[in-house]
Amino acid sequence: HILSRTALHLPPSILLSIPTTKITNSLFLIRIFFSLLTKKEQKMNLIKLFSFSFTATRTNCKNRPIDLVFIIDSSRSVRPAEFKKAKEFLQAMVDSLVIGRDATRVGLVNYASTVKIEFLLNTFFDKSSVMQALGQVEPLASGTMTGMAIRTAMEKAFTKEAGARSASMNIAKVAIIVTDGRPQDKVEEVSATARASGIEIYAVGVDRADMASLKLMASQPHDDHVFYVETYGVIEKLTSKFRETLCGLDPCDQGHNCQHICVNSGDSYICKCRPGYILNPDKKTCSRADACTQGHDCQHICVNTRDSYMCQCRTGYVLNTDKKTCSRMDSCSSEHNCQHICVKSGDSYVCMCRKGYLLNADNKTCSRSDPCSHGHDCQHICVNSDASYMCKCQVGYVLNPDKKTCSQEMRSEISEDACMCEAQIVFQKKVQSAIQELTWKNILF
Repeated sequence: HILSRTALHLPPSILLSIPTTKITNSLFLIRIFFSLLTKKEQKMNLIKLFSFSFTATRTNCKNRPIDLVFIIDSSRSVRPAEFKKAKEFLQAMVDSLVIGRDATRVGLVNYASTVKIEFLLNTFFDKSSVMQALGQVEPLASGTMTGMAIRTAMEKAFTKEAGARSASMNIAKVAIIVTDGRPQDKVEEVSATARASGIEIYAVGVDRADMASLKLMASQPHDDHVFYVETYGVIEKLTSKFRETLCGLDPCDQGHNCQHICVNSGDSYICKCRPGYILNPDKKTCSRADACTQGHDCQHICVNTRDSYMCQCRTGYVLNTDKKTCSRMDSCSSEHNCQHICVKSGDSYVCMCRKGYLLNADNKTCSRSDPCSHGHDCQHICVNSDASYMCKCQVGYVLNPDKKTCSQEMRSEISEDACMCEAQIVFQKKVQSAIQELTWKNILF
């Protein structure tokens, strides 16, 4: 802002000599700006520039929500002007915080030989009210009962009734003690109890403050929780230190390994996923949430994969080239295991055998059948013949033209046996048989 205002007042000859690409370069403008000023003007504007930067930083502080209670020493050793400086120090810290019901809450415990709770964590929920209340605090009296003040803060200021939030909300409880003297009561035990209850204690010593007592009160590590300044006049030096401590850094801005979204969470961060995705067990990467339930274009079956989905078909169907729709498959044209004949049957197939064969029990292979055993019309003897059968007659009979029935054989020739005995016997039997047959038919008699 300062630089842009200055650039507007530069002579046209200088502005025209500046390359267009460099007008937006802040460092280049700074060099032009300061080259036109005297040494005194350079110093004054440099102070303004850095004051502007400091104000922007203070305004943009995004501290994590905390329950903050100031414990301030207002004993007789603290002069009025010094006490005013102490209050300004507290106001500067509050000014850098985000104050609110769901943000940081502030309380104040004032102590000397007695202890007074000036306001609790649930008294004010806006910054201006807290700032005003801090400015109106008056010093108490003689004495430095620091231990009593710590106990009062623990038992009355950091309670649910006083506005302190539950531990399940993961909101830090912070106490900042400001004192310039040696405690007149014991602080070690009560401080340890307060710390054990979850209160983080910072101890700020001024002038005659006892460093050993400060360490007994403060949380570990002492390098981060114990501070000392020579006088109340320079206590504002600690403002930036506490601003850094209470505001903290934006964990997500410091670098993270979230695949999708980084969300600040207190002193750390958590990862979240974009809509339609779920966080994997590593708490960093994301996978598509049940993609099939999010909508798909599969005709039959949708199957989730790691980051997407794929389509499949029901039994008896094959996936088309579009990878979405399905067509009924010709089960017999694809691979089958029928030995003879494959016949489609609904979404599947059945096996059949060629004529003269029977389907085995495995419903796949075929064996040659026994036609005679399956029924025939032979009068005498059935004989299997490849895939069918043929008829034969018993000895002394001949097969009739129908290839099924048999008739007794009639032979005219006489057997030429050496003795002719058997031939004569056979001839006689035939004659007798013929006569009997004619008799039955009433031809001779």
